Amino acid sequence: MNRRTALQLFAAASAGALAGRAASGSILFGGGRSAGEPHQATAPFRPTWQSLTTYTPPRWFADAKFGIFFHWGLYSVPAFGNEWYSRNMYQTDRPEYKHHLATYGPLHTFGYKNFAPMFRAEHWDPDAWVSLFEEAGARYVGIVAEHADGFSMWNSRVNRWNAVNFGPKRDAVRAMEGAVRRRNLKFLTSLHHHWLWGWYCSQDTTADIYDPTNAWMYWPHPYAGKNKGAFNYAHPDPPPSRRFVDVWLNKVKEVVDGYQPDVLYFDSRLSIIPEPVRQEVLAYFYNQAERAGREVVLTYKGTDLAKGSAVFDTEAGQLKDKADFLWQTDDELDWDSWAYLQQPNFKSPLRVIRQLVDIVSKNGNLLLDVGPRPDGTLPEGVITRLRAIGAWLRVNGEAIYGTRPWSTFGEGPTQVKEGYYVADHNKDFTAKDIRFTKAERALYVHILGNPGPQVHVASITRDTPLPFGRLREIALLGTPGNLRWQWTPTGLTVDMPGSLRGEDVLVLRLSA
Repeated sequence: MNRRTALQLFAAASAGALAGRAASGSILFGGGRSAGEPHQATAPFRPTWQSLTTYTPPRWFADAKFGIFFHWGLYSVPAFGNEWYSRNMYQTDRPEYKHHLATYGPLHTFGYKNFAPMFRAEHWDPDAWVSLFEEAGARYVGIVAEHADGFSMWNSRVNRWNAVNFGPKRDAVRAMEGAVRRRNLKFLTSLHHHWLWGWYCSQDTTADIYDPTNAWMYWPHPYAGKNKGAFNYAHPDPPPSRRFVDVWLNKVKEVVDGYQPDVLYFDSRLSIIPEPVRQEVLAYFYNQAERAGREVVLTYKGTDLAKGSAVFDTEAGQLKDKADFLWQTDDELDWDSWAYLQQPNFKSPLRVIRQLVDIVSKNGNLLLDVGPRPDGTLPEGVITRLRAIGAWLRVNGEAIYGTRPWSTFGEGPTQVKEGYYVADHNKDFTAKDIRFTKAERALYVHILGNPGPQVHVASITRDTPLPFGRLREIALLGTPGNLRWQWTPTGLTVDMPGSLRGEDVLVLRLSA
């Protein structure tokens, strides 16, 4: 989603939801049973909120903590602005419009559809991608099956504007599913196609989107033929037509039936789809999985679904406090775009690792997005960062995977802003910031920087109940032996190895 537009659309929903904060400080998006409980088969689910809110996220998802997916499509060809290029290229006040005219020519001669022959994916090796994502530590992996542009990345019978008939001439969703299953990972598909209603509009009435012969690709715009670029995306007027909703629903069912995703991710704005249809989708997905003996996850944003009917996802956002429900953040590796850009602006691996630790300490998962090139290769900046994240997880993964939040998520001076699209506004954590996760026989102390010769933990005192009983040993993950430590009047002090250099996220294991 475009960052600026997302901020506008999410403001009202976030304000209303955040006003319902629990006494503990965690927001009430979740509901339902506590995270990590064994999955309870309750099929057949009925298409009512009363029935759907009996859903429980599966234990595998609570254990997984980290996933990777990617935005890849026709918008990867211009690689300019962000993944909203398909819309912004038609907006005469946008830099994408000026760039498009200068690079490709007028909108009536070169429209978005004309990028399809340039999206060839000729060097794509899905098994190599999944191998890299697994090396990075991802436990679930997936693909944007259809973005807001309406181009399906699977062999759709409903939509002939798809990747088998055009562009790479390949069922990308099928190829990814196979590669993911071969690595015994969980498979994710994300769907954004409810944005397609009103997506293509322009002040330039000569644009190819207004040519009736192109309507099967761009979808007839509610303002087709009128010089009207403005459109209320949160509350479209007119609302989606019955035909649009039927096609939208049939696309979802094609993905569910044909590829059986373990995670079905929906982008924001799902609320424009009539409530009975949203309920039907949830019941259909959950019941199909139950019949197949599979445990699945469906994610939603804002107030698009009823609390507890699915897993709440906060886009490029974080929570200030630990939640009593399982949640997810999806965020991009590139500061500026979810898709490939010719001039990328990547986050550092340390930034992503710190975000992951903060999210896990608060009962969440991180779904990280990367942007491949249109030829099917991954930028070197993506590869090096994913490998660095994976290297950290190979040392410290026991403090992430399969853990649960402790009684307090952490301590330290750095304040986290809460809501959508706030992750990039949050300051970097420092060595004074500490986060906690727990396992059956250990408590993990994540130090979000290099503390020097000693680290002091105020949240753990001699009288603090610990998951394993009495504290006897403290080790630094990745180094041999145990560390010296002592109780002080204000908490626990640990002597750190003198060999530590540079900034890193360090993890102490406290055990009996």
